[in-house]
Amino acid sequence: MTTPISVVKTAYEAYGRGDVNAILDLVADQVDWKMVGPPQIPYTGQRNNKAEVASFFAQLARADDTEIFEPREFIESGDHVVVLGFLRGTTRPEGKLVETEWLHIFTVVDGKIRRWKGFADTSIRFL
Repeated sequence: MTTPISVVKTAYEAYGRGDVNAILDLVADQVDWKMVGPPQIPYTGQRNNKAEVASFFAQLARADDTEIFEPREFIESGDHVVVLGFLRGTTRPEGKLVETEWLHIFTVVDGKIRRWKGFADTSIRFL
């Protein structure tokens, strides 16, 4: 049996390899996927299906050059997994170095990610 935390860890492993298709295989056809932040950042906002989630990853790759992406702590409760982590990267095209802690909240049902919500200090892009 696949557990929610194993699905989430598999998704992060795929992200570390740059394998977006493997992540999409773990996402439900209809999903509630949202990166919280101002609309000036292209990868923030709501997505509702796999094609839109694929677009999220493409927009993220175009907007930032990630140097360090570390999931550091996993907290599981039923179908929910909360992940605390750290990010260091450079914004494009500005070339601004950013470092922030982040928080991701997942809901995993029947081995598929049904909900993802991401939080980070997006204001540092504008300071």
